[in-house]
Amino acid sequence: MNRQEAEVKLKQIFGFDNFFDDQWETIDRVLQKKRVLLIEKTGFGKSLTFQFPATQFDGLTIIFSPLIALMRDQIKSLNEKGIKVGLINSEQTDDENSLTIKNAINNELKILYIAPERQENSVWQEAVSKMNISFVVVDEAHCISSWGHDFRPAFRRIINLMQLLPSHIPVLATTATATVQVAEDIKNQIGGDIELIRGDLLRENLKLNVIHVGSEEDKMAWISNYLQEIQGNGVVYTGTRSNAEIFSKWCESERLNTIYYHAGLDSDSRKLVEKEWMNNKYKAVISTNALGMGIDKADIRFIIHTQIPQSPIHYYQEIGRAGRDGKTAQIFLLFNPKDVDLPLSFINSARPSIKKYEKVINALKEEPLGEKNLTKATNLKQTQVRTIKADLLDQKIIREVKYGSNKKYEYQYNAPQLDTTAFENLRNHRLKEFEKMVEYTNIDFCKMLYLCNYLGDNNLNNCEICDSCLHNKNQFSMGESDREKIQNFQNNFFPVLKVETSRTNLINGVASSYYGFSNVGEIIHKCKYENGGDYPTILLKQTLRAYGRTFKEQNFDLVLFVPPTKSGKLVENFAAKIASTLKLPVASLKKVKETKEQKIFQNGALKTENIKDAFDISVDIINKSILLIDDIFDSGATIKEIGKMLTKKGAKIIAPLVIAKTVGGDIAD
Repeated sequence: MNRQEAEVKLKQIFGFDNFFDDQWETIDRVLQKKRVLLIEKTGFGKSLTFQFPATQFDGLTIIFSPLIALMRDQIKSLNEKGIKVGLINSEQTDDENSLTIKNAINNELKILYIAPERQENSVWQEAVSKMNISFVVVDEAHCISSWGHDFRPAFRRIINLMQLLPSHIPVLATTATATVQVAEDIKNQIGGDIELIRGDLLRENLKLNVIHVGSEEDKMAWISNYLQEIQGNGVVYTGTRSNAEIFSKWCESERLNTIYYHAGLDSDSRKLVEKEWMNNKYKAVISTNALGMGIDKADIRFIIHTQIPQSPIHYYQEIGRAGRDGKTAQIFLLFNPKDVDLPLSFINSARPSIKKYEKVINALKEEPLGEKNLTKATNLKQTQVRTIKADLLDQKIIREVKYGSNKKYEYQYNAPQLDTTAFENLRNHRLKEFEKMVEYTNIDFCKMLYLCNYLGDNNLNNCEICDSCLHNKNQFSMGESDREKIQNFQNNFFPVLKVETSRTNLINGVASSYYGFSNVGEIIHKCKYENGGDYPTILLKQTLRAYGRTFKEQNFDLVLFVPPTKSGKLVENFAAKIASTLKLPVASLKKVKETKEQKIFQNGALKTENIKDAFDISVDIINKSILLIDDIFDSGATIKEIGKMLTKKGAKIIAPLVIAKTVGGDIAD
């Protein structure tokens, strides 16, 4: 098929008149059944380079993508064009995924999208050998490379599939963000005679600016002032989930139409925000980096980062979501030198410690274990276990085995010693990347040129519109009016405790503050761990404000407090003051088994097991509404366990009220 013939079919199927040159070059190679790595800027139209060939092959095209939102958008568009498409991911039920697999095996699909993590499923592993595969696509291919900015262990299984494919089946790997080193790594892993097509990464319509600030409050003031003035809508990126909520609630208090978004929201909530954002309902979505991956919104007019990203690669990818319609988009990075602490902590903890690797090895020396039991046996987070497991499989220290229908991992007899050289090299590489990102905040030459050159695009043209090209040095310090408004907001911002379930009579509760958002955390720590005495009046007043704001329409019959593991009578005395102020009786729960401090457990399974059936109550609570007091809310496992017990005992409503909600487990997605 030549280009002219292909463009006739392009018009018939997709409605476009012609291909870009790099699009056609890629498609031509794929139709010739070659292996290709395509590196093109965000908004280039990479999806067409695999969707069009997929319609021309007789068999099935499998597209591996980590971007669930992208899958949803692309599938909707393809279905509207009459192309039969299936999807396998974690948001669907097992029955839905099984039906999709059946359709793929029966040649009833043209394209199958699958999240890489689903390859862990034994059903998929068995089914893929029965599919008539014509073409394989790896979207966001930088995830294959351990040197890439978003490496995922599950992508390694894609490489295993590549090695099993006949050489005549074409493979296309696509990404917008690959340095020369990452590109070489991807090529080596995919193997075969793979060709590299690298486009021009310069985005001439993105106006890059760095705003130097002195505090988080300065950022809050700058954002609210900017959103009052700017036309159009956009995204404000934060470093943590709690900050997404805080910045959004601050903007709402300033009568700005914003909403927060992060991976901790349930699937339906995320879908609703995505849909409403696409329809321009909000001035800004304030989000972790979970938003924007794969969502094709052409008219994003601004992107603001409140936290410096870990590398120029991360930054280029995230800002690349703006201005896809070709019109000018404003890009801002709000930078305080203290901001380096968070990304450095992420970099240093990206690979689990050697002690954690040894925990996994020692557990598997005892007996073969599946992932769930391995997580419990080691008291590690699931994400850590998956990273360690992938590394140990790579180094042939453990192997995957089948016990009936169950998959387990076992230690290899005479296994080699754990080699940590690659881990240290990768950590040092990440630190150097971050140094380059910090350097970006102070350069006096073209910022777009700096990013493109870092990504291996040796462009010589300045953008002429960034603050460096315009010789602007941007600094911001809020005025007294902003300071007063922010202080008032901080005193009246109360995080929600989402504990409602269909199985208990718990209702969502409230905390007086995030642990690290104000000085509340410092006061709690002093009282709890430094013999600072009872929680002071300032915490009582703040907690009562949270109560009044949240439960002013709710009548309670009784105050209960959570019995502590270590902190003496702090919670009891605090609950007594709450009860006295509200003129309610107060009672204590009973502990019927010994528990350990929840903070020593790293995963939800062990937290739940620690406090399971640990509480009881001797007073009559049938048909009563209960205010449940604690000092710190972390995973919520304790509150949920107590709520389950109180529901069984006949409580009508259980509402948690705590001093602080932690952000210790907060993550940037």
